[in-house]
Amino acid sequence: MARPRQSYEGVAVAVPVTVPYVRYSTHGAHWFIGQALKALVEGAGIRKSDIDGLVVSSFSLAPDTAVGVTQHLGVSPRWLDHVPTGGASGVMGLRRAARAVQAGDADIVACIAGDANHVDSFRHTLNNFSQFARDATYPYGAGGPNALFAFITAHYMRRYGATREDFGRIAVAQRANALKNPNALMKKPLSLEDYLRAKPVSDPIHLFDCVMPCAGADAFLVMSEARARDLGLSHALLHAAVERHNAFADDPVMVRGGWRVDRDELYAQAGVRPQDIDFVQTYDDYPVIVMMQFEDLGFCAKGEGPAFVRSHTLTHDGSFPNNTGGGQLSVGQAGAAGGYLGVVEALRQLTGQAGQRAVPDARLGLVAGFGMVTYDRCLCTGAVILGSSA
Repeated sequence: MARPRQSYEGVAVAVPVTVPYVRYSTHGAHWFIGQALKALVEGAGIRKSDIDGLVVSSFSLAPDTAVGVTQHLGVSPRWLDHVPTGGASGVMGLRRAARAVQAGDADIVACIAGDANHVDSFRHTLNNFSQFARDATYPYGAGGPNALFAFITAHYMRRYGATREDFGRIAVAQRANALKNPNALMKKPLSLEDYLRAKPVSDPIHLFDCVMPCAGADAFLVMSEARARDLGLSHALLHAAVERHNAFADDPVMVRGGWRVDRDELYAQAGVRPQDIDFVQTYDDYPVIVMMQFEDLGFCAKGEGPAFVRSHTLTHDGSFPNNTGGGQLSVGQAGAAGGYLGVVEALRQLTGQAGQRAVPDARLGLVAGFGMVTYDRCLCTGAVILGSSA
């Protein structure tokens, strides 16, 4: 018997913040998270002491966790969470913060993700990311996400007939969006020919299939709708949220994610259908995962992803706006902040802060998260639906 779920009615999300990404930095994760908190306080016009809830996501905070950050930043929250789920951390942090606000456990929750990137930090992150993945791949001379996602991508291509051109359409559209995003690190136009000619990294993955590690932070505030209105903040409303871990564990190689398990509940919570969504922010560590999300979120059937991208324009002004700020493939991947990127971009779209890349008349946006890769799949999936309050 299905349990009734409390709705997310009355929860507002506001003050999208990006601490500008940089390729390398000598600053640590604490500095980037601190800069994000400062921007949240200033953007909301509140005191730091008004923030009584905190969600932190970071790969490079170790050995500190969220509780260490409270001392570093001089905050004393009555509700605290550390969400180390990588690319799923943004939607999962939002979901937890929303429930804290509804329960009265916190009035204003700051959700912050930030990571450092010095010259050698990415290698250290990979070495300590997953013992399971390391032990399964290193004996064969492979390692790191490029090899793992080459395995997943090649399997998907064989099974469903996807081509490199299909994945290229995703990357090229996102670059076009990024050129209108002042926070994006990639500033050079990308053509499909450029994509196809790029150097191979791990067959069939080439250069522009891969995200660029960088340093930076993203953040937002979660509070009641009434509080957001009292503060005069432009905000979006949370209509639905789901998460799932270790879905379809019996699939020999990943071709679907947990979104497929929970999508009906996601749309039912919001009282909408996939065709009602005005834009989608998919997690995009590699294009094949974007394509899987199109399928598993119900925009097309499983295996129809290649045909879907051939028949739609994925730019912010196209027939199916996706990753309207450029996604990680063209903005950069600031560690765990990559999991917050889609939420922050959705807020900008729904609160009139997207500038030249605004989706016309956008009222509803879907943000999907995906994180924590092991040998042949990622373990964490989630999604939220946000709506305009105007």
